[in-house]
Amino acid sequence: MPPVPLDYETLRVIWWLLLGILLIGFALTDGFDLGTAALLPFIGQNDLERRQVINTIGATWEGNQVWFILGGGAIFAAWPFVYAVSFSGFYLAMFLVLAALILRPVGFKYRSKKPDPAWRNRWDWALFVGGFVPALVFGVAVGNVLLGAPFRFDSDLRTFFEGGLLDLFTPFSLLTGLLSVTMIVLHGAGWLSIKLEPGKVLDRARKWGQIAALLSILLFVAGGLYVAFGDIGYRQTGLVDPSGPSNPMLTGTEAAPGGWLDNYGRYPWMIIAPVLGLLGPLVALLGIRGRKDQLVLAGSSIANIGIISTVGLSMFPFILPSSIDPASSLTVWNASSSPGTLFVMLVVTAIFLPIILLYTAWAYRVMFGRVGEDETRNNPDFY
Repeated sequence: MPPVPLDYETLRVIWWLLLGILLIGFALTDGFDLGTAALLPFIGQNDLERRQVINTIGATWEGNQVWFILGGGAIFAAWPFVYAVSFSGFYLAMFLVLAALILRPVGFKYRSKKPDPAWRNRWDWALFVGGFVPALVFGVAVGNVLLGAPFRFDSDLRTFFEGGLLDLFTPFSLLTGLLSVTMIVLHGAGWLSIKLEPGKVLDRARKWGQIAALLSILLFVAGGLYVAFGDIGYRQTGLVDPSGPSNPMLTGTEAAPGGWLDNYGRYPWMIIAPVLGLLGPLVALLGIRGRKDQLVLAGSSIANIGIISTVGLSMFPFILPSSIDPASSLTVWNASSSPGTLFVMLVVTAIFLPIILLYTAWAYRVMFGRVGEDETRNNPDFY
């Protein structure tokens, strides 16, 4: 293959940024779907109210899952070592997420097949599971990434994962899991703020949104204190060639408590990310109390961007450190595909990602508007 016009280091950084963008895109779009589903049994007190809530996401939830697929595809193609370790080592956790996500389409399609209240109530709780469980497990996964996953490579680069599903649920990972739930619930409340007509259901959504905003701030601060003063963090040792071959065994790494704060000393501008992580819930809280609905969604979106960016920027250049063999840790410099693969993928992404964004914007524009009780009651095309 002829030489590519971008150097290997630049391509690796670009794909690290794109991975972050895809994760944020998933959180911003499918995140409010998950949050709305998690709120469903609590803000809808009868069948009509719950149908009203469901129909705020009924027209767009399927398209939002594209970001989840894109994220998995990007890891597979751009970061094969990360894909091999995470999707095999976290297999049971991934299965749990997929099983919960499968409940969503089934719940949407079958909930209204029978008028029996008990039947519909069971599917409503299934939809709750489909929103709550993925949010929790995604957060637990992030906590384990920060702590380091129990994997290692041998001299032939074969992967050995030495942990089980229950080992993933540590105090710190449960904290990050709950933070993920609260930020997703806040985002769901933000979405409902602009999609529900004023009434009792919207008032309940705002109350849960206030709780989620406050908990997001408290949990984010608690997580930051644990990262700063707990036994967590990693550092690279020795010189690293950003344009070197992708071989995890060629990069020196050591466990270093407090190491996740090193980047803020080297690059002070990175402090913007945790500031946004704290500012977003505050903006959403002010929007809820001031009945500024667009401000609520803006604040929850800022919170998602800030919290996810904080993790990525704190860890750079690490993507998945190893807790049992730091020398096997995966970084931006040792876990990517070849330069040719990264460049071809970049060209394809440059063509198709704008198309996806334009289509998504068009779809939301067409589906824009609030959902009310009368419309839900009288429209036969609604869930």
